[in-house]
Amino acid sequence: MLLQLYGIEEFRRKNSVKFLEKRIREDGLVLPGNVLKVNSFLNHQIDPELMNTIGQEFAHLFRDNHITRILTVESSGIAPAIMTGLALHVPVLFARKTKSSTMNTSLFTADVYSYTKKVTNTISVDQKFLLQTDNVLVIDDFLANGQAVSGLLEICKQADAHVEGVGIVVEKAFQNGGQLLRDQGVRLESLARISSFANDKVHFVSE
Repeated sequence: MLLQLYGIEEFRRKNSVKFLEKRIREDGLVLPGNVLKVNSFLNHQIDPELMNTIGQEFAHLFRDNHITRILTVESSGIAPAIMTGLALHVPVLFARKTKSSTMNTSLFTADVYSYTKKVTNTISVDQKFLLQTDNVLVIDDFLANGQAVSGLLEICKQADAHVEGVGIVVEKAFQNGGQLLRDQGVRLESLARISSFANDKVHFVSE
């Protein structure tokens, strides 16, 4: 029975990953500077069905971790985070890159450098929404050098909240962000892991 269940779980996981990889191949565009443009379905225009599949997968991976809160950063991490929160029935908190006029209370903050935009943003969350008692799942769309996720982990550290893991939709495995997190002992679950953009095509670690 356990072997049968394991087989079903592996089949489900592989199907989810293959579905995402197929979409990246069909609609993704490789740009100079190791940039993957997926704004037709992930970080500009959103495919709700794909986001639902992604959210269900993350929820399944962390189903035994007693997650109490999802944490992401605006704006492209919000869609997969919301679907994961929906599947796990927990609130979703996103760090803002610009301070809202309504955020005049105490904040947890961290500086995050964007290699793509060549700019440093100070991300922040209201302290009342991230608690010491929280078991946090960090969700983001991309992982390259790990700056955004590291900033979110720093915010969790300031809150003394427990980080159960990090879920990433697309990891550029040829860059050092993933290894940096794994070396820190962080549980990292990346659905699609890209090994290279050789010949302007997407190549996956799973190949």
